[in-house]
Amino acid sequence: MAGGKAKSAARAPRLWVLILAAQRESQRMLSEALRPLGITPAQGEVLSVLSSHPPLTLNALGERLVCETGSPSRLVSGLVRLGWVRRSPAPGDGRAVLLTLTGGGHRLATRCLTVTGELEAELVALAEAPAPVEASALDITLRTLWRLVSHLPAGRALKRRAGKG
Repeated sequence: MAGGKAKSAARAPRLWVLILAAQRESQRMLSEALRPLGITPAQGEVLSVLSSHPPLTLNALGERLVCETGSPSRLVSGLVRLGWVRRSPAPGDGRAVLLTLTGGGHRLATRCLTVTGELEAELVALAEAPAPVEASALDITLRTLWRLVSHLPAGRALKRRAGKG
């Protein structure tokens, strides 16, 4: 049992670094995929959430976002200025504001969902590439994360850190 704990502890920093590398590379890939649409990943997430859950208050939107912690008011204000999100008074509550997409916001959200769906399919295909030997769940996770980042800049940085490149 103690040997298993030592083995897991020895892997923990590698797992953490691989998760960090996968997050960094997936964010970079998403930014590049959305660049032709003229939006950031955070803007795309807001548009996607509002397209599938309209209307929402600012608080309700914030509870559904991964890209922002706390209130996404600055992000939403930018989308309102761009003409993609509309603010309107909530019926029965003079202080609450409901957020919905404009026509242009709906069109952009649809394009964003297409782009992110294609990127997700690409990442799933990489992650589902057959493993040469069945191993523990952690080993499978490590191999999967490594397949996702090994050919990308963060993966090359990890190879350099390990003295392998």
